[in-house]
Amino acid sequence: MARWQGRSVRKITGGRYKRFRKKRKYELGREQAETRIGKVRAKVIRVRGGNVKVRLFETQYANVVDPKTGKAQKVEIKRVVENKANPHYVRRNIITKGAIILTELGEARVTSRPGQDGSVNAVLLEKKA
Repeated sequence: MARWQGRSVRKITGGRYKRFRKKRKYELGREQAETRIGKVRAKVIRVRGGNVKVRLFETQYANVVDPKTGKAQKVEIKRVVENKANPHYVRRNIITKGAIILTELGEARVTSRPGQDGSVNAVLLEKKA
Protein backbone atom coordinates (compact mmCIF):
# COMPACT_ATOMS: atom_id res chain seq x y z
CA MET A 1 0.00 0.00 0.00
CA ALA A 2 1.27 3.46 -0.90
CA ARG A 3 2.05 6.16 1.64
CA TRP A 4 0.23 9.47 1.32
CA GLN A 5 1.97 12.66 2.40
CA GLY A 6 -0.84 15.13 1.91
CA ARG A 7 -2.55 17.30 4.53
CA SER A 8 -3.93 15.53 7.59
CA VAL A 9 -7.66 14.73 7.71
CA ARG A 10 -7.87 16.01 11.29
CA LYS A 11 -7.30 19.43 12.85
CA ILE A 12 -5.24 19.87 16.02
CA THR A 13 -8.51 20.20 17.93
CA GLY A 14 -9.67 16.81 16.66
CA GLY A 15 -12.23 18.17 14.21
CA ARG A 16 -12.16 17.17 10.55
CA TYR A 17 -11.04 19.30 7.63
CA LYS A 18 -13.34 19.51 4.60
CA ARG A 19 -11.73 17.78 1.59
CA PHE A 20 -11.06 20.34 -1.12
CA ARG A 21 -9.43 17.86 -3.51
CA LYS A 22 -8.54 14.21 -3.91
CA LYS A 23 -5.09 12.68 -3.49
CA ARG A 24 -2.41 13.66 -5.99
CA LYS A 25 0.46 11.62 -7.39
CA TYR A 26 3.03 14.16 -6.15
CA GLU A 27 1.78 13.59 -2.59
CA LEU A 28 2.75 9.94 -2.84
CA GLY A 29 5.37 8.63 -0.41
CA ARG A 30 7.29 5.37 -0.33
CA GLU A 31 8.37 2.84 2.28
CA GLN A 32 11.81 3.52 3.73
CA ALA A 33 14.66 1.35 2.47
CA GLU A 34 15.99 0.17 5.87
CA THR A 35 19.53 -0.49 4.58
CA ARG A 36 21.02 -3.63 6.14
CA ILE A 37 24.45 -5.26 6.14
CA GLY A 38 24.80 -7.92 3.44
CA LYS A 39 25.55 -8.50 -0.23
CA VAL A 40 24.99 -5.25 -2.18
CA ARG A 41 21.38 -4.81 -3.40
CA ALA A 42 20.15 -1.51 -4.83
CA LYS A 43 17.31 -0.20 -6.97
CA VAL A 44 17.10 2.98 -9.06
CA ILE A 45 13.85 4.92 -8.63
CA ARG A 46 12.59 7.79 -10.78
CA VAL A 47 11.28 10.64 -8.65
CA ARG A 48 9.50 13.91 -9.36
CA GLY A 49 11.08 16.02 -12.07
CA GLY A 50 12.74 13.04 -13.76
CA ASN A 51 15.44 12.84 -11.09
CA VAL A 52 16.63 9.52 -9.71
CA LYS A 53 17.24 8.12 -6.23
CA VAL A 54 19.14 4.93 -5.55
CA ARG A 55 17.51 2.77 -2.89
CA LEU A 56 20.24 0.80 -1.12
CA PHE A 57 18.68 -2.26 0.54
CA GLU A 58 21.87 -4.08 1.55
CA THR A 59 25.56 -3.19 1.55
CA GLN A 60 28.85 -4.56 2.84
CA TYR A 61 31.08 -1.54 2.37
CA ALA A 62 31.35 2.08 3.48
CA ASN A 63 33.47 4.97 2.22
CA VAL A 64 35.18 6.09 5.44
CA VAL A 65 37.10 9.37 5.72
CA ASP A 66 39.80 9.86 8.36
CA PRO A 67 39.44 13.52 9.45
CA LYS A 68 43.10 13.73 10.58
CA THR A 69 44.63 12.71 7.26
CA GLY A 70 41.69 13.58 4.98
CA LYS A 71 42.01 10.25 3.18
CA ALA A 72 39.01 8.11 2.26
CA GLN A 73 38.95 4.32 2.13
CA LYS A 74 36.42 1.73 1.11
CA VAL A 75 36.15 -0.60 4.11
CA GLU A 76 33.93 -3.46 5.20
CA ILE A 77 31.12 -2.81 7.69
CA LYS A 78 31.08 -5.26 10.60
CA ARG A 79 27.97 -4.15 12.51
CA VAL A 80 25.87 -1.20 13.70
CA VAL A 81 26.93 0.02 17.13
CA GLU A 82 24.41 2.84 17.71
CA ASN A 83 21.49 4.39 15.85
CA LYS A 84 19.65 7.38 17.31
CA ALA A 85 16.91 7.13 14.68
CA ASN A 86 15.58 3.99 16.38
CA PRO A 87 17.19 1.88 19.14
CA HIS A 88 15.79 -1.32 17.57
CA TYR A 89 17.78 -0.64 14.37
CA VAL A 90 20.95 -1.66 16.22
CA ARG A 91 19.62 -5.18 16.73
CA ARG A 92 18.61 -5.45 13.09
CA ASN A 93 21.84 -3.82 11.77
CA ILE A 94 19.93 -1.09 9.90
CA ILE A 95 22.04 1.81 8.67
CA THR A 96 20.65 5.36 8.51
CA LYS A 97 22.24 8.80 8.52
CA GLY A 98 23.79 9.46 11.93
CA ALA A 99 24.23 5.77 12.76
CA ILE A 100 27.54 4.68 14.25
CA ILE A 101 28.99 1.65 12.49
CA LEU A 102 31.94 -0.57 13.36
CA THR A 103 34.38 -0.92 10.46
CA GLU A 104 37.85 -2.39 9.95
CA LEU A 105 39.34 1.03 10.77
CA GLY A 106 37.19 1.58 13.89
CA GLU A 107 33.90 3.30 14.67
CA ALA A 108 32.50 5.75 12.12
CA ARG A 109 29.42 7.99 11.90
CA VAL A 110 27.33 7.71 8.71
CA THR A 111 27.01 11.06 6.91
CA SER A 112 25.05 9.97 3.80
CA ARG A 113 21.45 8.81 3.42
CA PRO A 114 21.83 5.22 2.15
CA GLY A 115 18.14 4.82 1.30
CA GLN A 116 18.32 7.82 -1.05
CA ASP A 117 21.98 8.24 -2.09
CA GLY A 118 22.78 4.59 -2.80
CA SER A 119 26.04 4.62 -0.85
CA VAL A 120 27.27 4.67 2.74
CA ASN A 121 29.69 7.51 3.47
CA ALA A 122 31.08 7.86 6.99
CA VAL A 123 33.56 9.84 9.07
CA LEU A 124 35.91 8.02 11.43
CA LEU A 125 35.40 8.85 15.11
CA GLU A 126 38.33 9.58 17.42
CA LYS A 127 39.03 6.91 20.02
CA LYS A 128 38.29 8.02 23.58
CA ALA A 129 41.25 7.69 25.94
